[in-house]
Amino acid sequence: MNHFNTKEEKVHYIFSKIAKRYDLMNSVLSFRQHKLWRSYTMKRMNVQPGQSAIDVCTGTGDWAISIAEAAGPQGRVVGVDFCEPMLEEADRKILQKGLANQVKMVHGNAMALPFESDTFDYATIGFALRNVPDVQHVIGEMARVVKPGGMVVSLELSKPEWPPFRALYYFYFEKILPKIGNLASRDNISYSWLPESLRSFPDRKGLEGIFRNAGLERVESKTLTGGIAAMHIGYKPQS
Repeated sequence: MNHFNTKEEKVHYIFSKIAKRYDLMNSVLSFRQHKLWRSYTMKRMNVQPGQSAIDVCTGTGDWAISIAEAAGPQGRVVGVDFCEPMLEEADRKILQKGLANQVKMVHGNAMALPFESDTFDYATIGFALRNVPDVQHVIGEMARVVKPGGMVVSLELSKPEWPPFRALYYFYFEKILPKIGNLASRDNISYSWLPESLRSFPDRKGLEGIFRNAGLERVESKTLTGGIAAMHIGYKPQS
């Protein structure tokens, strides 16, 4: 039986174990909705050629790759993650797509991003904020590294607000999804973590408050697929 001293140790173990199946399982368990959510968020971000971004907890790099494709050859995109097997999967995809000159993977921790303040036009985090040790601190780090006027963006699982749909979703999310995921990952930990990680995570309005507490302005959120997920955006003040 596995024993973990910290949340960070547990998260590292889980994502190291599922790295090679991560993309496939995301599509299966979300019915490919995660791709639609990211596409919607990318349209809202409106990344321009030549812009820069840091994708925090980048995982297998899908969002970093999407931003790099939008920013073009003159853009600069960095993906940061503390899980080496996930970064290896990201590097493999980057090479396949011929984007090695546009996007770089960096081994690092979201709690202490290894970049100077006011560096990027965007800071994004996708389906990982609920896994970090301190949500407020990570949003603060993301706000620190974006330029004045820059955008901090979170795309994350959320909590449906309509009671009948919420009950149906929670039944799937807590009873069915972990069984399917754990069967594929061949353990009883990796996908049981999904509902566990969401229980104590703030709802959509609560996360808006965390964005504001980090000093971000013009904070907005959008529910996706009935509130299964939510997009949050905030801007770093110009001065």
